[in-house]
Amino acid sequence: MFLSRICRHAALVNSCALQLAGITKQTMDPEGGVIVRDANGEPTGFLLDTATELVKEVMPKVSDEYVETALQVAIDDLYKLGLVGGHTEDLHYYGGFKQTFDQFKKVVDGKTRKFRAHLLVHHEAIAEMEQEGYEKGEISSFIELGAVKIFADGALGGRTAFLTQPYTDDPSTSGVAIHTEEGLFELVKQARLKNRPVAIHVIGDGALEMALTALERYPLSSGRDRLIHVQVANLDLINRMKQLPVILDIQPRFVASDFPWVIERIGLDRLEYSFAWKTLLKAGLHCAGGSDAPIEPADPLLGIHAAVTRKRQGGIEEYQPEEKLTVFEAVQLFTTGSAYAIEKELERGLISKGFLADFTVLDRNLFAIEPDEIPQTNVEMTIVDNSIMFQRNVVR
Repeated sequence: MFLSRICRHAALVNSCALQLAGITKQTMDPEGGVIVRDANGEPTGFLLDTATELVKEVMPKVSDEYVETALQVAIDDLYKLGLVGGHTEDLHYYGGFKQTFDQFKKVVDGKTRKFRAHLLVHHEAIAEMEQEGYEKGEISSFIELGAVKIFADGALGGRTAFLTQPYTDDPSTSGVAIHTEEGLFELVKQARLKNRPVAIHVIGDGALEMALTALERYPLSSGRDRLIHVQVANLDLINRMKQLPVILDIQPRFVASDFPWVIERIGLDRLEYSFAWKTLLKAGLHCAGGSDAPIEPADPLLGIHAAVTRKRQGGIEEYQPEEKLTVFEAVQLFTTGSAYAIEKELERGLISKGFLADFTVLDRNLFAIEPDEIPQTNVEMTIVDNSIMFQRNVVR
């Protein structure tokens, strides 16, 4: 049995899984992970971050057919949500780089399915990518390989996001740094040797501080790095980000799912610069909007709604209302912001002369309706490369 927490940074496994993975009282915690133990030091079956990999390594591998079917179903569903493309990081988890990438090339064929797939590459998949003869950049009109993805910490829900100070509701821990500071520096250094940008998962301010130090030490000669999530920050870290060519890859829907319990985790003192999308934009930082699917729903309208209202869908309480975005700002996150994140702002993200004919038709004007009506908006058509890939009430 392997039960994953929704954030994917913690899992509960049974004794059979522990036995198959060889996890015993004598097993040391892996770097960047924790094997939670009882008072006698015996593993409880609760695993945090990289400790989950010990069990995943002995789980049955997926087949090519499984990956192909999953990708077909996923893209067809994304069309229905109005998405003409997506930024994702899948090339490390389903049999490795080649198995997954082969299915992307097969499914996104430019005929049956046109979809702009921008694929970040987990740092552990880089070697296989190079062995297969691939480098960063466009592979086809619809598939491109992006930045090197690095996880610096976990998530707030399982208290594995790495904070500079202990958790307010559990002072015994400050979270989990996936890599040592030296280890993170080395990963960024290796990316720089081939002039590759990095995309670093940073949720806690401790992880963000480590990441910024790494980017400052090993600057990018051209292009843009990404900092993914940036949920907990402070004024000093914001000022440091302003000095770097970074994109902040934020997920507005986290406001709807993480509040109010997150206040207990980090306390009121840290809240001012946490989930602070308006503050980041006012500071002049470039932000792109994402969902973090499957952690959150992939629907961009739910992300836009959360950014504008700062509350749960159908809810009443607003969280940090001073951080509300305008509808225009929220829509920009998922359009021009996403294009800017991958250096495609001169050809994607706008309906304009010379830009790719990728756009979405909605049945309501988001700028003329009440914010709470945004989630009820229907996607009428999704057009990619001047081709209708989805039309409501029409079976393809």
